[in-house]
Amino acid sequence: MKTKQTMTMTAVSVLLASLALAGCGKREDAVVQNQPTAADSAAQASRDAADSTKQAANDVKDATRQAANDVKDATRSAADQASNKVADALITTTVNAELAKDPKLSSLRINVDTEGGRVALRGTAPDQAAKERASQLASAVKGVVSVDNQLTVEAKG
Repeated sequence: MKTKQTMTMTAVSVLLASLALAGCGKREDAVVQNQPTAADSAAQASRDAADSTKQAANDVKDATRQAANDVKDATRSAADQASNKVADALITTTVNAELAKDPKLSSLRINVDTEGGRVALRGTAPDQAAKERASQLASAVKGVVSVDNQLTVEAKG
C-alpha cells in the first residue's frame, strides 16, 4: 500500500514539474518570438492610461486658461461700459451747467442726452443765434465727440 502511495506521489510530482517547465517554456517562446506577455500588456495599458491622464490635464489647463481670458475680457468690457456711462453723465452735467451760465439759454428747457460722447440737444431756442450758441457751448465740453442740435427756434411773441 505504501508503494502504491509512493508511486502516485511520484507521478503527481512529475506531472507538476512538467507543467511548470511547460509554462516556463511558453514564456521563453513568447519572449523569443517578440509576442507581448500579460506583464507587457499591463505595462502598456498603464502607459496608455498615464498618457490619457496627461492629455486630459492639458485639456483642462487649456480650458481653464481660456475661461480666465474670457472672464478678464468680460470684466474689461463691463468696466469700459461703466466708465463710458460715467463719462457720458459727466458730459451731460457739464453741458447743462454751461447752458445755465448763458443768459439767453439759462431760462430754457433744453434736454441734453449723451451717448458715447455724442451730445443731442432737444428743446427750443429763442432765436437762431441762441441755437448756435448752444451747439458751441456743448462742443467746447471735454469729451464731446459731436453735437446733434435738434433745438427748434420759437420766437417769444
